[in-house]
Amino acid sequence: MSAPDGSPVGAERSIGQLFASATTELSALVHDEIALAKAQLKQDVKRGAMSGGAFSVAGAVLIFSLPMLNFALAYGIRTWSHWNLAICFLLSFAANVLVAVVLALIGVLFAKKASKSKGPQKVAASMKESAAVLQKAKPHPRPELPQDREPAAIEAVARSSS
Repeated sequence: MSAPDGSPVGAERSIGQLFASATTELSALVHDEIALAKAQLKQDVKRGAMSGGAFSVAGAVLIFSLPMLNFALAYGIRTWSHWNLAICFLLSFAANVLVAVVLALIGVLFAKKASKSKGPQKVAASMKESAAVLQKAKPHPRPELPQDREPAAIEAVARSSS
């Protein structure tokens, strides 16, 4: 098994290798957070489109079905009940309004789900939390290096950072 930079696990790595590994992992974390935000935003847009579609269908049903359904339903009620034709037309209109109300309620339900979703806000909060944790993180205490290794370590860090 090896570390992300290819060195064996458990082997001492230089500060430059540790910094490079941390930078790579932080970059991957940021990319993953952005991908998560995109996925959640896509889901919110999909819910919003479903809401708009349901409202559109409700409107289309109410507008386009009224003449046909009113006549058919009114004459059907008249045939079965022998009531006054005006009352039969009012009952058929009430049935159409009921269908439109049910579709509008479905649209409201999807709109509420879309507005309740806090996908991008959750990702932003998660990124802020990650940044706060990284800022407060203290390095693990390391054993003191022998005096003969300190200048080489400083020189190696100076070379890797330039």
